[in-house]
Amino acid sequence: MPSPLELATVVAAATVSGALNVVAGGGSFLTLSLLLLIGVPAPVANATNRVGVLTQSLAGLWGFHRHGVVDWTWALRVSVPVMAGAGLGAWLALAIPPQAFSRMLATIMLVMTGWSLWRQRASSGTASPAATPWSPMATHVGFFLMGLYGGFIQAGIGFLLLAFTTAAGFDLVKGNAIKLLHVLLMTIVALTVFGSAGTIDWSMGLALGVGNFIGGTLGVRLAMALGHVWIQRVVAVAMVVFAVVLWFS
Repeated sequence: MPSPLELATVVAAATVSGALNVVAGGGSFLTLSLLLLIGVPAPVANATNRVGVLTQSLAGLWGFHRHGVVDWTWALRVSVPVMAGAGLGAWLALAIPPQAFSRMLATIMLVMTGWSLWRQRASSGTASPAATPWSPMATHVGFFLMGLYGGFIQAGIGFLLLAFTTAAGFDLVKGNAIKLLHVLLMTIVALTVFGSAGTIDWSMGLALGVGNFIGGTLGVRLAMALGHVWIQRVVAVAMVVFAVVLWFS
């Protein structure tokens, strides 16, 4: 059973994580690192982290919906491959031995941080989604792979989904809204798989849920108030911070 201090620390970290996930991405690097530091086994930390992601996504998506920036038609069109990929990814995470998963988790987190630091952010254009050069088949395959990764580990999926949505012609505010819908869908699927296997630490999960919900609500307000250019700067800073955290963790 976690101590009150550990739970309070998790709530505080999850609040920051939730705001970052809604505004940009990468917040799960922070919460996963904290859970591992506390002593939660890597497979359990990976599963438990999704509880916070669920509440943060609900809060964020509702906030963006109230501001009318969610392109529901486009987002729901690719929701089926996202959910199918998430189910397969979560199943694969359970099938891998715990020690091997721990090493894979560390490697993926470092690679994703390096990729995020290297990749230049999209420009501030607001082109229509119709301007995307991808075929419908390529789009569906791409989102299936996003779901596969998100179901498997979650950390860093926000950066990947933002890359896809901005390449499809959305600015970072609308791209964040679409991202949150897909993260919500893949999290529901992954939590169902992990919950049925009994790999969730619910006391830690509830602490994450409270913090991420608060952070998700704050993140929407920040994104809507400050806009695309500000989000670009937050993404850049977040990537540097997470790289440093992972390097020394």
